[in-house]
This record gives sequence, structure tokens and C-alpha cells, in this order.
Amino acid sequence: MARDTDVLIVGGGLNGPLLALALAQGGIASVVLDARPREERAAEDFDGRAYALSLASRRMLAALGLWRGLAPKAQAIERIAISDGRPGEGASPLALHFDGQEIDEGPMGHVLEDRFLRWALLEAMDAEPLVSHRAGIAVVGQEAGPGTATVILADGTRLTGALIAGCDGRDSAVAKRAGIGRRGWNYGQTSLVAAVAHERPHGGVAHQFFVPAGPLAILPLPGNRSSIVWTESTARAAAISGLDPAGYLAELRPRFGDFLGALRLEGGRWSYPLGLTLADRWTAPRIALVGDAAHGIHPLAGQGLNLGLRDVAAFAEVLVEALRRGQDIGAADVLETYARWRRSDTVMMAAATDGLNRLFSNDNPLLRLGRDLGLGLVDRLPGLRRRLISEAAGVTGDLPRLLRGQPI
Repeated sequence: MARDTDVLIVGGGLNGPLLALALAQGGIASVVLDARPREERAAEDFDGRAYALSLASRRMLAALGLWRGLAPKAQAIERIAISDGRPGEGASPLALHFDGQEIDEGPMGHVLEDRFLRWALLEAMDAEPLVSHRAGIAVVGQEAGPGTATVILADGTRLTGALIAGCDGRDSAVAKRAGIGRRGWNYGQTSLVAAVAHERPHGGVAHQFFVPAGPLAILPLPGNRSSIVWTESTARAAAISGLDPAGYLAELRPRFGDFLGALRLEGGRWSYPLGLTLADRWTAPRIALVGDAAHGIHPLAGQGLNLGLRDVAAFAEVLVEALRRGQDIGAADVLETYARWRRSDTVMMAAATDGLNRLFSNDNPLLRLGRDLGLGLVDRLPGLRRRLISEAAGVTGDLPRLLRGQPI
């Protein structure tokens, strides 16, 4: 049966383009359908957003031929410091420290600005003959037939493929049209995201500082700059978002501390409501969900994007292996192989981040004492600490080939 392409990828953020490039390695053609204009994705201004990429995610970008160009723009995470405390009082002396030198491959991860990764993906899609990128037009409908999946675009165009990959975020329209429900809850918290320049060098150290309202992550960027992911109650975050830059910094300083000297804002300011959301199913006839379309977790530990990249790597490997066996890549058993591979890892990560947020986002004195003692104890157990470092680096478990740094 003649089709327009092999895989119809709905969503042009990060997971969609990365999936297209991974599939192309195995000879699978795709169309990436992005409702947002290309000019918006290719904006050059620094907007304050950045990602903490695990070691496994960096391996994947290298296997896809992207890391060579991105490496000079990324900041290595040499160490991670995890502590508990209160705004204005500083961190507890009982803290947990991860050092990248404790694992063989060096840095546990890198921090990379959003704009650099998006530019690299646009250029790579342009250069790959098996990838077609259509931006600035929305998908308004979809159909799944015996051997073909179809998407309908806002201008009435119909495109066909073997399957549809929903890479369109937590509010996935692909999932809704397929009748896939979601479950989860709102945390009553909002993440404030920005970047700051500071007087003193960060030394490649990432900080996760737990305070009663929610965690503050300080992620090192190249130069004397850091990206912050600052969690507050929804009402408090709304008030802070409405402040001018001076007021915003005045609220941040008691939480951030003075260990890096004076601060100033760089780029834009963003806010995102937080909740846990899991799709009831990862697949439907000729449809599979990838990344945030399948799961959305709390941003503490910076694992949201890394979890999505694990989906991308697994899904691409399953489809390429099915093609090599001569199977229909959109068949139900092929899609279920992907879902089985990724479901348990995702549920465990969602439970871990949910539990940590509930444990630390409070000011109960007994829990505070237990938390501090626990962090201090783990810091003094080298075997357990190295295991947690490997988990943070994303190099444990049943890894797809791309996450091991190998082509599909």
C-alpha cells in the first residue's frame, strides 16, 4: 500500500525531531508535524531555558551525530550537591554530594541551553533526506485503518503512514483523539525558570536545594551563569512572576544564598504548573505516545527530558528491529513491545520524584531531621552513593543502543 511516509510524528519540540533522526538511522522515513512556526523554534535570543542532560542522553546525541557541534556550548556537571534547609538560613551541614569522578566516563551530565539544541535539530532534519519537517500547521484529525494511519492537517491535507507517534506534550491531542485517558494530580506548585549571572564561578557544580515550598535547582551554564528551576506554591509563584526584575531577585536571594556572589537576571522568565500525569495506555491502533505525551513528572532531579529521550531511543530501536525482521512497524504487537519496555521504568521514576517531592516539600521537624540524617548517611556510604550517581547519569537498567552510545 502506497503511503506518504513510514511514521507520522506529531510534535516538533525536542522528542519529535530526535525520534525522526533516530528512525532515519535505521532507514525509516518520517514527517515531523509542528504546529509552531519554524521561526519561533529557531529564535536566536537566549531566553533563560536550559536542560540537564544525563550521561546517557549525551551518548545518544553523540550516536546521532549531534554532540560534536553541541559540546562546546554545553557545561559539564562535575558534581551535584543535594541539601535541605530554609530560605535565609542556608543549607543543612548534612548534605549529599555526587562526584563525577566516581564513575568511569567522567561528567554525570551536561547543561545545555534550549536554543542550541533546537538549532541543532532543525539543521539535522534539513540535512536528512528521510526526514520531512512541516512547521506552522496544526494536526486537527487522525484515523487508523487496517494497514495505514492518517493525519488531517488544518488546511485539509491528508498524510498517510504506517503509524502515528504522539510527541505533542502533556496535553496530547493525539492521545485524546485516540481515546487515551490520563490519571494523576496537581501538586499545587509552580516552577519558575530563569537564568542568572553571578560574580563567582560555579565550578561545574549543580545544586538541588530542598526548602519547604519546593526544591530549587541551580544548574551550571558556561561562564559565570546558572539556570534555575525554582518551585513555589502556585499562589506564591504567581505573585513572584508579577514582580519586576529587582523584586524577583529579592525573592530569589534568600533561597539561592550568596555563595556565588551578586546575581543578575539573564534572558526571560518562565513558569510552569506542576503535576504528575500518566497516560492510561501508551498505544492505540497504529498510534504510540512518546515523552510527555505518555508521562509528565515533577522536574526535581531534572529527569523529564531524559525520560523522554529514553522513550525515543527505545521506540526507534523497536521499530527498526521490526523493519529488519520484515514486520509491519505499525502492528499492535510491535507497538506493545515498546510500551512494555518503557512502562515500568517510567512508573518507577514517577513514583520516585513524587515521593521525594512529598518528603521534602514540607517543614515538619521530624521529617526534616530524618531527611538530614538520611542525606548525611548516604554521603558516607560509597557503594550506595556510586549506585545513585549511576542512576542520575542514566546508565543503569535495560538501555537501548542509542543510550549506550551505539547506532541502532
